[in-house]
Amino acid sequence: MVHLIFCFLSTLFIFVSLSHLRHSSAEIRRHFSGISHGSLPHHRHSYSASVEPVDLDEFLMSQLCSGDAELMQELGEFPDDDLEVELVERECRTIRPSVPEEGVELDPHVRDCVQSYTQPWLVVSRRSIHRLHSFPTPLTLSFGLLGVLRLQSENYNIKNSYVCNMFSPVPQEKSPSLPALCDDTTRTTLTCSDFNLRALQPDHRVESLLRFSSPEELDRFNLEARNSNRYGELFGLYPPIDEVQPSIRPIPDCPKEHFGQRILVRCQTIKFEIEIEPLFATMALYDLKEKKKISENVHFDMNSDQMKGFLRSHTPHTDPSTLARSAIFSISYPSPDIYLVIRVWLSNGYQYLDILTVNKKTKILRKSIFCSACIHSLRIFSSCRHFFCHIHMHIYLSSSILNGRERLSDEDLFKFLADIKRSSGQRRVKIIPGFLRLEVSPVPETVPGCLCPELIPVKPVSEKNPRAVKEVLEFPSSEVYVPHNIYQNLLYVYPLRLNLTNRLTSARNITVKIQFMSGEDPSCAMPVIFGKSSGPEFLKEVYTPVTYHNRSPDFYDEIKIHLPARLTEKHHLLFTFYHISCQQKQNQTGSLETLIGYSWLPLLNNDRLQTGQQCLPIVLDKLPVNYSLHSPEVPPVKWLENHKGLFNLELQAVSSVQTQDSHLERFCTLCHALEGKTIFPIRVGDEKISENMFEHELKLSIISLSSSGLEPLVLFLHQVLDKLFRLIMQPMVIAGQTANLAQIAFESVVSVVNSLHNSQELAKDHQGRNCLLATYLYFVFRLPDTQHEIHTSGTVGLRYSTLTRATATTVGFMLLQSRIRSSSNPDIPAPQSPEDAEVNNILGKLISGMNEYTNAISYLHFSRCLLFHEELALQMVVSTGVCRENVYKYAWFFFELLVKSMSQHVSQLDKKAVSRRNRFSDRFKDDITTIVNVVTELEQAEKVNISLAFFLYDLMSLMDRGLVFQLVKNYCNQVLQLISYTNDYLNRKNMSTLISMRLEFLRVLCSHEHYLNLSLFFSSPASAPASPSPSTSSQTSSLCSFQDHKIAAMFDLSQDFKQRHYLTGLLLTELSTALDMESEGLVTFNVLQQKAINATYSLLCAHDLDQRCSRPEVKAKIAALYLPLVGIIIDSINYLDFTVSDSRGGKGKSGGPEEDPDSITPINQSVAMAIAGNPFNTLARNALVSMTGKTSNMLTAETSRNLLMCFLWIIKNADQNLIQRWTVDVPSSQLSRLLELLAICISCFEYRVKTHQSLLHHSVTFKKCLSQQAKARLEEALLGGIGARGEMMKRVGGELHLIENLRWRKDLTQWRQTNDRQDKSKAELDQEAIISGNLATETNLIVLDLLEMIVQAVPLADCKDNVVGGVLKVLLHSLTCNQSTTFLSHCFSTLRALIVKFGDLLFEEEAEQCADLCQKVLHYCSSCVDGNRSQACATLYLIMRYSYSSASNFSRVKMQVTMSLASLVGKSSDIHEEYLRRSFRTILAYAEEDTEMQSTQLPSQVDELLRNLNSILSDTVKMKEFQKDPEMLMDLMYRIAKGYQTSPDLRLTWLQNMAEKHNSRKCFTESAMCLVHAAALVAEYLSMLEDHKYLPVGSVTFQVSYYHDKDGVCSGRYFTESGLVGLLEQAAELFSNGGLYEAVNEVYKVIVPILEAHRDFRKLASTHDKLQRAFENIIQKGHKRMFGTYFRVGFYGCKFGDLDEQEFIYKEPGITHLPEISHRLENFYSQCFGDGVLEMIKDSTPVDRKKLNPSKAYIQITFVEPYFDDYEMKDRLTNFEKNFNLRRFMYTTPFTKSGRPRGELNEQYKRKTILTTMHAFPYIKTRINVIQKEEFDLTPIEVAIEDMQKKTRELAEATHREKPDAVMLQMVLQGSVTATVNQGPLEVAQVFLNEIPADPKLFRHHNKLRLCFKEFILRCGQAVEKNKLLITPDQKEYQQEMKKNYNKLRENLRPMLERKIPELYKPIIKPRIENRDSFKRQSLRRTQDENS
Repeated sequence: MVHLIFCFLSTLFIFVSLSHLRHSSAEIRRHFSGISHGSLPHHRHSYSASVEPVDLDEFLMSQLCSGDAELMQELGEFPDDDLEVELVERECRTIRPSVPEEGVELDPHVRDCVQSYTQPWLVVSRRSIHRLHSFPTPLTLSFGLLGVLRLQSENYNIKNSYVCNMFSPVPQEKSPSLPALCDDTTRTTLTCSDFNLRALQPDHRVESLLRFSSPEELDRFNLEARNSNRYGELFGLYPPIDEVQPSIRPIPDCPKEHFGQRILVRCQTIKFEIEIEPLFATMALYDLKEKKKISENVHFDMNSDQMKGFLRSHTPHTDPSTLARSAIFSISYPSPDIYLVIRVWLSNGYQYLDILTVNKKTKILRKSIFCSACIHSLRIFSSCRHFFCHIHMHIYLSSSILNGRERLSDEDLFKFLADIKRSSGQRRVKIIPGFLRLEVSPVPETVPGCLCPELIPVKPVSEKNPRAVKEVLEFPSSEVYVPHNIYQNLLYVYPLRLNLTNRLTSARNITVKIQFMSGEDPSCAMPVIFGKSSGPEFLKEVYTPVTYHNRSPDFYDEIKIHLPARLTEKHHLLFTFYHISCQQKQNQTGSLETLIGYSWLPLLNNDRLQTGQQCLPIVLDKLPVNYSLHSPEVPPVKWLENHKGLFNLELQAVSSVQTQDSHLERFCTLCHALEGKTIFPIRVGDEKISENMFEHELKLSIISLSSSGLEPLVLFLHQVLDKLFRLIMQPMVIAGQTANLAQIAFESVVSVVNSLHNSQELAKDHQGRNCLLATYLYFVFRLPDTQHEIHTSGTVGLRYSTLTRATATTVGFMLLQSRIRSSSNPDIPAPQSPEDAEVNNILGKLISGMNEYTNAISYLHFSRCLLFHEELALQMVVSTGVCRENVYKYAWFFFELLVKSMSQHVSQLDKKAVSRRNRFSDRFKDDITTIVNVVTELEQAEKVNISLAFFLYDLMSLMDRGLVFQLVKNYCNQVLQLISYTNDYLNRKNMSTLISMRLEFLRVLCSHEHYLNLSLFFSSPASAPASPSPSTSSQTSSLCSFQDHKIAAMFDLSQDFKQRHYLTGLLLTELSTALDMESEGLVTFNVLQQKAINATYSLLCAHDLDQRCSRPEVKAKIAALYLPLVGIIIDSINYLDFTVSDSRGGKGKSGGPEEDPDSITPINQSVAMAIAGNPFNTLARNALVSMTGKTSNMLTAETSRNLLMCFLWIIKNADQNLIQRWTVDVPSSQLSRLLELLAICISCFEYRVKTHQSLLHHSVTFKKCLSQQAKARLEEALLGGIGARGEMMKRVGGELHLIENLRWRKDLTQWRQTNDRQDKSKAELDQEAIISGNLATETNLIVLDLLEMIVQAVPLADCKDNVVGGVLKVLLHSLTCNQSTTFLSHCFSTLRALIVKFGDLLFEEEAEQCADLCQKVLHYCSSCVDGNRSQACATLYLIMRYSYSSASNFSRVKMQVTMSLASLVGKSSDIHEEYLRRSFRTILAYAEEDTEMQSTQLPSQVDELLRNLNSILSDTVKMKEFQKDPEMLMDLMYRIAKGYQTSPDLRLTWLQNMAEKHNSRKCFTESAMCLVHAAALVAEYLSMLEDHKYLPVGSVTFQVSYYHDKDGVCSGRYFTESGLVGLLEQAAELFSNGGLYEAVNEVYKVIVPILEAHRDFRKLASTHDKLQRAFENIIQKGHKRMFGTYFRVGFYGCKFGDLDEQEFIYKEPGITHLPEISHRLENFYSQCFGDGVLEMIKDSTPVDRKKLNPSKAYIQITFVEPYFDDYEMKDRLTNFEKNFNLRRFMYTTPFTKSGRPRGELNEQYKRKTILTTMHAFPYIKTRINVIQKEEFDLTPIEVAIEDMQKKTRELAEATHREKPDAVMLQMVLQGSVTATVNQGPLEVAQVFLNEIPADPKLFRHHNKLRLCFKEFILRCGQAVEKNKLLITPDQKEYQQEMKKNYNKLRENLRPMLERKIPELYKPIIKPRIENRDSFKRQSLRRTQDENS
């Protein structure tokens, strides 16, 4: 039975549907949706199919039924319907709207237009819009800048320096004082000091240091301190992400009247030297480029009162509006070719002037009366900029007038303007003595007395009555695509020419009277003609000016007419032509006018307004009867010149009711024929349409709408769309037949939408929406008005509405009711059988549902029964072909149309009687489902994606949300299937597009203002249970039971989570998947990751700034909703990039591979941490990334920060007990990653200091476009106000428009991250720095909170030692970064709590970290901020106190503190020793005041330690005085390092300090040598411990000797094998940076055996790779490297103290010239001694101390070269070998016996000075003492030998180069062969070789010189031949001259070279000739000699 009933129901419903000729949605989908969404192959992918969402409405109902008070409170914030349909009154600029005259029955089209222009806007708004929280730009103008009032301007510790109050001036360093320089102390260790600490005043002590009785009390105290004065909204401090947000749907601009750029022109004076007649002026704008007049005329009267007196008899009265002298011009298309043209007339157009009365001058002057007197033009725009100034000019006369021409037409005017433009004002013109003064300025916000073009006053109306200012109507030079918004109906008449030349009469002075007539009677002249100047406002008639004695006059008039709203056939223009007599004849009386004739022009032609050019004939007789009903061609009257057209005129309409387009006019006429009782046939234009053809013609007119012009279509867009939508809903009955135009009207709408989108001239928003259509939907559209009866032939037909389809269930219900009643009597129910009872039971729910739907329909007004949204959805589903493609291509329009129509439908329902599920019919829901399914199957699915997302977003406020969630699930699953298909078959780029679609889709949905409630955030547990057993109340609560799940499971993205929190689960799944993607080098996947992170960031940011979420308990629930995000971030830690901070060599921060060499530290801290066994692999990983480049999956720095902000927000707002319990349950590996993540957070959000100047260059932008109100608020914020919270509440409560307009406009926030503004004020920069600093403080405090939770949970954990060590590492890392005073105070408190609770563990197990802790704390002891110093002192004393319990620990702490101090003062250039000493005194005060420890040795040991530290500090203070003298500074550091020979740790520390100093000066070689010495120290220590063959043999391997005290403590991290390798690797890297690649090989010779012994093949591979690069560099750069330059520097004078008479060799960078080092030293020591004390000795002669002034200081600088003996040169073959291991240097000094430095060749001596240094270069210093000096002199001939040897070498090098250089060769040749100087080669030979010297001692020198010349001439010959091969053809003469000079030189030298000294060739031992018994070669040689 049940089965049969359901079959019957199905049949019944199908029957009802078919009876109304409708198809079911299932059929429609089957026929039109194409491929089924389930037909795509499914493949495995990382994505998982969407889970089944919870039925939201059912869940909410169950929650309401449970009666949970808390949930009721939460659900109260979830309105049942948050869309509100409201009418918004239009804003009218004028005091009254421009409407037609009252009492006139309007045409239907005019009526609709007027109604469209006056009715209020219909806007669908959201009731919760003021609490909109979902968009991702939190830092609004008010919240950002004004919100910082509660922020604190704090002190920051920045990289060993301090920024106090953000921008305090930094004290400048003083130069070394004179006593310091003159200090003659000979201390070697520099370790004594007489400074008394007890004489100082200690700082304020921390009172609560020792008063806590238990650690729990200490924790509670610290927690309260941390939570005080915290900033509530974390995202309020963070700069917004810079991207185009898909979740922002811009609100279109409200429709308004179009204006271009507006200028105000005031005419102040027009004056001529001779005032003859009254003058009237007009001005208008002309576009020379377009050759078009672009504004109407403005008339003004500048006549004097005397002249106006002549006109009073001719002026009826004067209205104030006609006295205007100022005009406002609008220019839509500014151009340099726009001119302001001013014409001066002698007529005002009211009536021709009585010339005899006005003037009785000569005939010539009277002639000038009638002509257009003069013209002036002003160029309005220059380079498209406004021209604002006062303008004074003379008036000149047109050449056309001077030439006797009577007409200056517009064509002539444009030629005239073009001539002016070409001549640039230099054209010679006739000047009329006159003066014109104009003022051109921008239009102010309000203009008192302003009138619109219809002369309606513009708001605000001034209480006074100023002179009127007219707005001038613009005639745009090009189309303006702005729909009409106001009623405007104007007609401009332009009389052009009258041709009466063939007439025989004497009509020569002609005027035309123009009238607008409503009938033929003279009284029918209508006062609708706008007056001109100084007269009535409206006229019935107007005259044209008279041109004297001209039968063919031209006219310049512009007659402006206000057209009646209803035009009839009787309305026409009447023209009357007169001849004016200028001279009255004697005895002549009567009028001066002589009638010539008439002409007229009917305004309507076939019901269409006539415009354009017309040529009318003139009738001579009286006007015939009913002439106005005919055109001037028809009446049989007497015509002038045989009915020939004689009068030319032009009409131009400016109307918002006259379409002036044939297609639009036809469409509107036929549409309005449907509304009234139309009598057929009807006239449309020239056609008559019968009733039978009406439907066909109407359809044709609908189709032809797309053929209309774009501009008229846009102008009447609102009316056209309204009529089309009405046609969709109005089936019409024609002759009894029903014609449904819905489909064709819908297709026409689609065509219009397509046309508007395809137009290039129309604007679109960032989502591709046409702005005109978006405006129409938002403001204009309303449900079609169906109140008009639909009929055509007088019979009213039935309405065939879509409602009948919707009410099919009602019909079925009635049939079912009849089925179960008695068939005989319907009033008696049939007896129920059991089966019937079962049927009734089954159908009960269905019937109740039908009743409910029936109630819903009953609340609909009958006029609204046509459900537009249903018809529209159906048309979208059934559309086909091109129409269907365009429907979904521009789906946004139809989606928003659906939403607005649905909103209006819902607003008319009774919400109490109709549930959300029954608001819409099932068929409509099916159609919506079909539409959503179709979208994903289209090719343009990517474009429709965002539109669909916003559609579903809106549906959540209208429909059953469970249904919407199902639609979301279906859509996501379909996209998922496409992704799976793409992954297997197409490229991955398409897959990334699909994933991006899902992300953007979800981002829009999650931007819903009720997203939290949609995600059921209130059903998530917000806190951990108080007890392990569930309470009774918790069992009955509807919340998810906390006990049913482990706490750790709450941090997982489980299926249950995804189902319950559906939208959140989808988004987090997308984020997790995006982070796990293998990018494979595709940039698109990185973009996907960024999109996913930004979407999550946006949500959390919105929650943080949402007023509804301000309560902590609500934020805790929201944070609980996002707990799985914490697990996702921890799992993605390897992808985070935290190299965002500036390179500063701190821990955990390493620069990229391209970072500046300045920032490279000698000991890379990341490598050091890795050497020390750092468990945080992040640091090592980041170091690896910095060396090898980022991995493909690495997130960008900005994206990483955004993700970490999400993490920090959750930690900040989640329940602390819940987080703490989670840290207990989480595995140790996960906890380690969490600690690593916290360290990354600290690095990412570290405060980057920016001074005022640096902020000017690297500033975040604060846009110039702030409104005046915003600037005032900014001022208030900077000077004082109500604070962030109060300002936010104030804005939320009462200034909604500001939030809407400004909140999401990032260009109006101060955080815009671009460089488009460089002119910020200091106040703005300070404000930004304060915000940035508070962000750093808050993020660090969040990290500190979590660390405290972890520490407090440590007793419950198993591996507490690792946890404590990890926490300590994070804390130390935070101390390394720049921190505020607030954070440092809390951080030190946490450190002290850690020491109190786990002191023994830390001192025993974390020795290295304790050393770091001591260093960091001691660093803050030197802070100039009292608070930082006080906290650091308390912490350091607590370390000493708790380490005292173990003697070994305390001794270790003493050593660590001592080493820390040494390192601190060595590295920091700005240590304040006075603050450090005060800190020592404070610690001493703690020891003295600690009553519990007075009985122990602690106070005395602390006193001893502090005295030791004070001594070290005093020793190193002297270094600070020499910061600007790097050589002296390094000498001091070197001496201090030598002083720590018994303390290897400290010595190593000082060597590292020296390395860092060298590195900062880019002395990489010296820095490397320091590290080599440090490595030698480590090697010596290792050799003492154990002997390994692979280890270097102590320091001997490094050729360095070190004494090692066995008692010395070597506890540093470098005294290990890995430490040794790390030092050497750093040294090798620095050698490579310094260009000493050969030294790299030597260093790795020590490293390789160690790596081989450890089988570290990975490092071996890296090592050999570096060696390969080093050797390649040697090959490529071998001879191109520039090594050091050396100078001898001697100091003389007692002013230098220890330096007096000391000589040094200075090593300077390559290519350093003598003046450079001289200038540097001179400047430095001049600053030390003052002006006039220092003198530089210019020469290199020995300094005679007796000749020096004892009150002055002297410096002698000489360039020196490395010196090698001959045997050394055999081993030093390469350039490197000649520049490495240098100890001997040489310089030469020329002199003569007479004492002069220079003389003749035969008296020129040279002294060579060889200097030997204490150590060889390169060394750990850049200057080394000279310990030995040798000198020897060269005789003149030896000097000549050296010179010739040098020239010969130069020739040989130039000749035998691998790549010959012709220029270089020719330069050397020219100096050798063609030398013309006095001391050339020939001159040398003539001096020394011309004669054999008399002294035998010189024989060998003479012979050596002769041999030198022989080799020299040989090399010259080779060079000449080589040059012959290199010359170009144009150098042949040069080569010949060179060859000639060479031959000449050779011939001149030949005698001298062939002359030998006989004594040198005599044998020393004579051979015995008689000894011939042995056959020797010598005998043969002698015999040959003898024979020869």
